[in-house]
Order: sequence, then structure tokens, then C-alpha cells
Amino acid sequence: MWNPRLYDDRHAFVWRHGAALIDLLAPRPGEVVLDLGCGTGHLAAQITEAGATVLGVDSSAEMIAEARRAYPALAFEVGDARHLTFDGRFDAVFSNAALHWVTDAGLAAAGIARALKPGGRLVAEFGGRGNVRAILTALRAAAEQVGGGVVDPPWYFPSVGEYAALLERYGLEVTFAALFDRPTPLDGRDGLRRWVEMFGGAVLGRVPADRRDEFLARVEDGARPHLDRDGGWVADYRRLRVVAVRPG
Repeated sequence: MWNPRLYDDRHAFVWRHGAALIDLLAPRPGEVVLDLGCGTGHLAAQITEAGATVLGVDSSAEMIAEARRAYPALAFEVGDARHLTFDGRFDAVFSNAALHWVTDAGLAAAGIARALKPGGRLVAEFGGRGNVRAILTALRAAAEQVGGGVVDPPWYFPSVGEYAALLERYGLEVTFAALFDRPTPLDGRDGLRRWVEMFGGAVLGRVPADRRDEFLARVEDGARPHLDRDGGWVADYRRLRVVAVRPG
């Protein structure tokens, strides 16, 4: 279950970094855009400022409820990226920091391709190969130490070649793809443990409740040599940015 307040208060960098992706999308008046994994709706609202019509879709009912509260004039739906039912409806599919949560990436790619009009485009950015490697290493070590079992990350972090091939398999033509580092400061001295609470719930949930504080402390200890910068935490993000089109 997602916590929209924690997301907006302590992890707003997720959607704020998406502003540059909107520039790449370059929405135009009259276009119909699907914001896939829209979260609390901030980027959907920015896309509408260009004159486009946006439908925001997210699998989290809590996120959609907050998006509807914040932007009552916009359209938002709870939906699963693996089971999109749209057929040739959108001029563009936009997705920021969401597709790495969809481990059944082929199902998402097929649904995206089907949702686009001929000539429509996908503009997406999400975690790529090597994303949060140091955090994952610390999570695995801490889980072994406190009885959290083997950490099986709930994310999909592909390489450029892997994801380009996947999109092409489902009929999309990749026109741009890049993998790049984005070291990302986390807010506060407790920033890393708040990150784990926000994004690592699947791992944290397997740790015995009476040992979670110890687990989080061990994650901090393991990550400190790599991610502690002058008293502040910096997450080792790597992002995959891709543009693809459905041939006309």
C-alpha cells in the first residue's frame, strides 16, 4: 500500500525529475495522452498545461485518490499496466518512474503498443540496469543478518538493449534510448530509511516486526560507505530513458 503523503512530502524528487521528460514528450494542443503510473497526478497536470487531454492511470488506489483530490478537473483511473484495455486511443503514452515496478514487462509493452494510435509515441523514464545497486546490496546484507530471508527485488531494471528489443518485439520502433547515472539526494538524516519504507515495502514486510528498526539501521550501516555524502544520503539512481513510436 502506497503512502501518498510520504511520497509527496519526502520523495517529491520522483515527479520533479519528470519535468524534463515532459519537454521530451512535447505535448501539443488537442493530443490525448496516457500518463501511465501517474502517482499523485502532478505531471499529468503539467502535461495538460500544453493543451493536451490526459488520462492518469496508476495501480495504487491511494495515489489515485490523492490525484483526484489535488486535481479534480482531470481524469484518473486505477489500472494495472499489465492489463491495459485501450485500443488505439492515445497520441502518446508518458511514463515517469513507474515501469520498473512492472516485472511482467512484456505485458506492459504489449498494452502500451495497443493503446497508441498509429504514429503515436511512447516517452518513458524508469530505473535501468544497475539502479540502486548499493542500496540493494545493503538490503540483502541486512536481511540476512536479521532474518528477513533472501531479498528478491520487486523491480525490473533492464539494459538499453534489453528494453529496446522488448519494445520492438511488440511492434514499437525505438528512436532514442539512453542509460545514465542520476545520483539523487534524499531528504534528511533519515532519508535512506524513509526511502526503504516508501519503496522497499516488499522487503521490509518480510522482516520480523520487532527487528525492523535494527534492519533499517543495518541498511544504513551497509550503505554508508557508498551513499553517505557529507552527512546526507544520496541514492545511486540510474535511469533508462526511451522514446518509441508505433509505426503509422
